Amino acid sequence: MKDADGALYVGRVAHRRLKPVRHRFSYRVFSMLADLDRLDGLAARLTCFSRNGFNLFSFHDADFGPPGTGPVAARVRAALAARGIDAQGRLLLLFYPRILGYAFNPLAVYYCHDRAGALSAVLYEVRNTFGGKHGYLIPVDGDAPVIRQAADKVFHVSPFMAMDMRYAFRLTRPGEELAVVIRQSDAEGAVLHAAFSARRRALTDRTLLQAFFAYPLMTVKVIAGIHWEALRLLAKGLRLRKGAPDPAEPVTLVREQAPTDKAA
Repeated sequence: MKDADGALYVGRVAHRRLKPVRHRFSYRVFSMLADLDRLDGLAARLTCFSRNGFNLFSFHDADFGPPGTGPVAARVRAALAARGIDAQGRLLLLFYPRILGYAFNPLAVYYCHDRAGALSAVLYEVRNTFGGKHGYLIPVDGDAPVIRQAADKVFHVSPFMAMDMRYAFRLTRPGEELAVVIRQSDAEGAVLHAAFSARRRALTDRTLLQAFFAYPLMTVKVIAGIHWEALRLLAKGLRLRKGAPDPAEPVTLVREQAPTDKAA
């Protein structure tokens, strides 16, 4: 990553449902990528960004990571160490910041590096609208520019989706461009494709203010958009499914990696 403490990624989120009804949408959004060990320095150099305090943009440790108190970096590293993964190097998080005190992150992505500086694992932190949160922790093998991973679904997210499904993840390492693609499949094939694709911008007060006026109240629109799309799915005839209890552990370690479809 070019910037030492963080970057802004401006792009688009797109969802495409394939069955049992077809449905798609696309929204312009932006995300922040921050080095979790340099959040205080980031807040010190930016006027409109704060850590654990109110501002135009802010990051709150309590919004992220496994349960507990204190800095999110320490909690994430402890969770990974307990599962045998070295994450003592850089810990980068791709997330939606709070805007005027509010944010909802359907997905936050942690790029976890080991002591030698290599990417050792990716932690996908998924949140639902019922107050639940769960992490899929998947080790990274190799240094390919595109990371392909997979995991069985264990956490209830959309009330329109069954639990007996599998995720295929494809993401690039943060650079001038960034992409995170998720395919959700059942036993008969792909059900949903979701993707975030964006270009990097320097993280400055100027670019944050530009983003604020270009995407006013974006984090409120994220949760509003989720409910709006749910109403559209109901209108197309889909019905709500009963969810499953949250997993006992806040983080699921995925060791076995089955082959994934490169089209994902």
